[in-house]
Amino acid sequence: MDVETLTRLRREIAQDEGCRYEIYLDHLKLPTLGIGHLCVSNELEFGQPIGTPISADRVNELFKRDLESCIDDCRALFKRFDELPEEVQAVIANMAFNLGRTRLSKFKKFIAAVERHDWQNAAAEMHDSKWRQQVPARAGRLIRRIRAL
Repeated sequence: MDVETLTRLRREIAQDEGCRYEIYLDHLKLPTLGIGHLCVSNELEFGQPIGTPISADRVNELFKRDLESCIDDCRALFKRFDELPEEVQAVIANMAFNLGRTRLSKFKKFIAAVERHDWQNAAAEMHDSKWRQQVPARAGRLIRRIRAL
């Protein structure tokens, strides 16, 4: 993924996820901070009270790490991820950040369509998912980008 695409991806995910400089509960009531970062047991923030302030540097550090992990997940799920068009890489990475590797791996027909470069069927699989109902604005925007290829 080139630098320009990666910069745009960072901006889009931050907009989609929101950014909070404190520990808060996500929609599943799990402690979260920054840009959709789930607090885990080996981190300093784990167990801290809701509302604990988090520095911008820490938010950026965790987001950078989470995005790198997300792209690694994409490479594991898509055989030739780095050879896909930049736009497709960005859409998949945005989905992976939102869904996580395990849930995205269940999009078998979507993955197969992407592997075939069958963008219309890939978009149809995105559209026909529970994920689209859960995040309609985000999903709709990403579907339109795939359909436009």
